[in-house]
Amino acid sequence: MKKDGLPLGDEAGRAQTVTEFTRRVRELLKGGLPAGWVRGEVSNLRAQASGHVYFSLKDAGAQLGCVLFRGDAARQSVALKDGLQVLVHGEIDVYEARGQYQLIVRAVVDHGPGRLQQQFEELKHRLAAEGLFAAEKKRPLPLAAACVGFITSPTGAAVQDFIRILRRRDWRGRLVVLPARVQGAGAASGMAEQLRAAEALGLFDLLVIGRGGGSIEDLWAFNEEPLVRAVASCPVPIISAVGHEIDFTLCDFAADIRAETPSAAAELISSRHLDCVERVLNAGSAIEDIAASRLERARQRLDHARSRLRLLTPATAIEQHQLRVDDLANRLGAALRHGAQERRERLTAARARLAAASPERRVQLESHRLLALWKRLGSASPQSVLKRGFALVRDEQGRPVARAKGLKPGQALSTEFADGKVRSRVE
Repeated sequence: MKKDGLPLGDEAGRAQTVTEFTRRVRELLKGGLPAGWVRGEVSNLRAQASGHVYFSLKDAGAQLGCVLFRGDAARQSVALKDGLQVLVHGEIDVYEARGQYQLIVRAVVDHGPGRLQQQFEELKHRLAAEGLFAAEKKRPLPLAAACVGFITSPTGAAVQDFIRILRRRDWRGRLVVLPARVQGAGAASGMAEQLRAAEALGLFDLLVIGRGGGSIEDLWAFNEEPLVRAVASCPVPIISAVGHEIDFTLCDFAADIRAETPSAAAELISSRHLDCVERVLNAGSAIEDIAASRLERARQRLDHARSRLRLLTPATAIEQHQLRVDDLANRLGAALRHGAQERRERLTAARARLAAASPERRVQLESHRLLALWKRLGSASPQSVLKRGFALVRDEQGRPVARAKGLKPGQALSTEFADGKVRSRVE
């Protein structure tokens, strides 16, 4: 029984799950397609940390997902890279988790450069020979771009990263996103048209053209000759910011400067802005320092002029003369006191010399000396000796008798005492 063309009942119960159906497809492919050789151009190459290598093989009409497992990759002598034309040998398989079929590659043989890579190199050499990429044609970027135009897809992650970096680095200019397709047919002509529109508006100091990374096919619009010539001839300085660091397009060579990624272009623009801000701040500090220095020198000159003016005023002259009079009065008083003191000292010395040479003093000295001699003479006189209890014995002739020896009995003697004389006879 069916309702609206849908199975019900037992038929619904016999329906296969997605896993079962995918497994049947896998068995059919593996059983129906034997291992073989496939020729194509390498694209979207990714080497994982596990050692497995994932890539796509492309030609003008289709693409095939491929995986080269670690063990097989280690045995290969060909260095895979995007744009390389190769022959690979492998068997088909289905990755059930995604329902995608892929070629399990066992061997790789180099088959020369890819078609797109050949076209890239041929066009590059031809345009370079015309001088389209000459260094002397490159214009310097403005120091401070007030208005920047970004030609890119308005829905891509590149423009969001670009805006986020400008905001984070406090860029103060104006950003205008000029929407354009960046991949597929008509993308190159659309971007060239936006370049011409930006030139006609005359609003922009700087233009950026770019997108996020991808395969050589994804980025091919930036290698098309009309867009490359439009970039080279645009009078507004242009930054080319296409893909990742390893991706190069002809617009990179035609632009005035290449940024590895759109984020790098935003950092370049904001760095120049930050450099200008720093230069302005440094100039402001230098101006303040110069102004302060000149103001200080002017203040010093004013103080010096004020001091000189003060010295030249009549009041200052009177004060100076008063100070001079006071100084001279002090010096005169000191000189008078010094002279008087000198003369006083000289008078005292003369008085001392006069006193030393005075006859009165000499008479006094001689009187004292005479008195001393008189006292000595008095103490040595016989009378003085007699007064001390001695007696003077004389013989009959009046001669002093000094010894008892020589006296004779009956000899008359005269003995003199202090208070008188007595006569005696020797027995």
